[in-house]
Amino acid sequence: MSECTHDCSTCGENCAERQADFRKPLHEGASVKKVIAVVSGKGGVGKSLVTAMLASEMQRRGFNAAVLDADITGPSIPRSFGVTEHATGTSEVLFPVTTHTGMQIMSINLILENETEPVVWRGPVIAGAVQQFWTDVLWQDVDYMFVDMPPGTGDVPLTVFQSLPVDGVVVVTTPQDLVGMIVAKAVNMAGLMKKPVIGLVENMSYFKCPDCGKEHEIFGETKAEKEAAAFGIKTWARLPIDPVVATMVDAGEVESVPADGLKTIADYIEKEL
Repeated sequence: MSECTHDCSTCGENCAERQADFRKPLHEGASVKKVIAVVSGKGGVGKSLVTAMLASEMQRRGFNAAVLDADITGPSIPRSFGVTEHATGTSEVLFPVTTHTGMQIMSINLILENETEPVVWRGPVIAGAVQQFWTDVLWQDVDYMFVDMPPGTGDVPLTVFQSLPVDGVVVVTTPQDLVGMIVAKAVNMAGLMKKPVIGLVENMSYFKCPDCGKEHEIFGETKAEKEAAAFGIKTWARLPIDPVVATMVDAGEVESVPADGLKTIADYIEKEL
């Protein structure tokens, strides 16, 4: 069997995947090689930060990275990258907006007249918009696309897992026991959809004192390694609470945030995915 292009309309193979394949083709002329979904079972754990940092790291390594902001009702990707212009297009295609380093992004805030305008849509409409960000955008020679998912396991995550050829999933968590329980739901959903979880990121894992250098686990003892082992996840990482990073993201400078803490996951994406 030849390498799968995820375009069943031109494929003659009668494989099991083809028989239940809901994946949608890219727009004519678009190209995306690998898709990584960044998920969690709840909000407020830092999925957008991890998405932006991983994408920026891959861009720094010489790859063409992109971010599809699937969080339609709570988009934060454009602001993180300091992007203020609107996406352009024709009646047939949308063009992604490029960041300072040439990364391609698409978000609902790039097509709204005002970024503070609320998106008051029902679930199926929101899911349809996410699907259009895949099918109707002219993504150009993307090596790695990172999908910033909304919290939970509802319409949008289901749409992404079914409509996009997701190659790997990164789960974001924080140290609290409650969050760990909810993260299990995200991991189990990925399993149900037969998508491999390639990394776990424990955000807000600790605070490093700027005076003495001691690490304080404000939200409780780290569970990153334990959770990764429990779910059979090969790579894991811990990110600290860092006011400097928060300030940089608020200023639209996420591309300049060091991603040393995510090196193991970025290495896996580059070498194994």
